[in-house]
Amino acid sequence: MKSQPPYYAVIFTSRLSEDTDGYDDMAARMETLASTQSGFLGIESARGPDGLGITVSYWASTEDIARWREDIEHCAAQEQGNRRWYTHYDIRIARVERAYAGPTS
Repeated sequence: MKSQPPYYAVIFTSRLSEDTDGYDDMAARMETLASTQSGFLGIESARGPDGLGITVSYWASTEDIARWREDIEHCAAQEQGNRRWYTHYDIRIARVERAYAGPTS
């Protein structure tokens, strides 16, 4: 991601249930769909063998985040996640004020 702060991070921490049928396909579809949304800046995701996952998506504004949250296909995926795929999740939204990377040469 090469956007300059300030921007916003949506931090989605989740724990998968035992029923993961279709989950990987839906997660890939949501990443593709999100990347087409206005204000989308990037995404990073990791999941451990114990089912704990963290996905951070980056957005230009809180309005962009709200539009993504209300996207009809995303809403259907959220409903399926609540019903089938997640035993628990947390969502946090943070404003990124500063960002840097390393190592520097």
